[in-house]
Amino acid sequence: MRYSLLLLLFLSFSAVKAADTSVPTSRLNSAVSTLSPAKDAIESGNFSKAIELLLAVDQKQSADWNNLMGYSLRKKSNPDLNEAEKYYQIALNIDPKHRGALEYYGELLLLKNDLNGAEIMLSRLDKACVFSCEEYRDLKKSIQQYKTKK
Repeated sequence: MRYSLLLLLFLSFSAVKAADTSVPTSRLNSAVSTLSPAKDAIESGNFSKAIELLLAVDQKQSADWNNLMGYSLRKKSNPDLNEAEKYYQIALNIDPKHRGALEYYGELLLLKNDLNGAEIMLSRLDKACVFSCEEYRDLKKSIQQYKTKK
C-alpha cells in the first residue's frame, strides 16, 4: 500500500512536469541549429561574420541570440560596448539567470570601469549556478584581475 501510494505520487508529478514543458524539443533543436553557424564564426574569431549570421536568423526573442549578439559586438575589432550592453540587457530581461549573459555583461562592465556592476553580475551568477559554474569562475577571475590592475 505504501509503495503504491509513492509510485502514484511519482507518476502524478512526472505527468504534471511533462505537461508543463513550454517549448517542444523540436523547436529547441531548431533554435540551437540556427545559431550554430554564428557560434562557429565566434569560435573562429570572426565576430563581424557572426553578427551578419545572427542578423540573418533574427531571433530577437531568444536570450541566447541576444547574448551572442552582445558578445560579438563587444569582441569585434571595433567594439560597440553600448550596443553590446543593450543586447545583454535584453537577454537578461528574457532570462534573468542566463549564465552567459551574466558573465559577459559583467566583463563588459569591467571594460566600462564599473566594478560595482560587475560584482552585481557575479552575485547574480552565484545564485544562478547551483554548485559554482564556469561562468561564475571566469567572471570572478576577471574581477580579480581588474582589481589587481587598479
